[in-house]
Amino acid sequence: AAVSMAIAMRKHMKVLRQQWRAQGITKPMEIRMGVNTGYCTVGNFGADTRMDYTIIGREVNLASRLESNAEASEILISHETYSLIKDVIMCRDKGQIAVKGFSRPVQIYQVVDFRRDLGATNSFVEHELPGFSMYLDTNGVQNFDKERVIQALNQAADKLRDKVIM
Repeated sequence: AAVSMAIAMRKHMKVLRQQWRAQGITKPMEIRMGVNTGYCTVGNFGADTRMDYTIIGREVNLASRLESNAEASEILISHETYSLIKDVIMCRDKGQIAVKGFSRPVQIYQVVDFRRDLGATNSFVEHELPGFSMYLDTNGVQNFDKERVIQALNQAADKLRDKVIM
């Protein structure tokens, strides 16, 4: 359920970023997520004068470390989570990472999407880096504009190739 929700959140953020860009917001909010599976302790902790409802434990700490290691829009999961979802959700093996508080490296995976949705082709390409933002909805391009779009993309690529970056 948590990984399904993470995928839904990531998809909705793409829609929101498109809306924000249309409103002139040049650096929309990004999210990243880490999901782990295991037992934890949930409840009110603290003193009588100051209580805090929170979640604690080794498994929670690992989820937090996974989130910290994720790139923007990326969902990282532990091997424990992967073993439960691998038949339904496609993941990429990202190898092992050293995690503070863990004596051994932790095997991690990047969530791609539901296996059932992988056959559906996305009609858009979206990518953002410092100094670069692109959103192309191929369904929104008319056939007679297709060559103009390709020309604009090629022109941008040529300018970048010719630019000396210091």
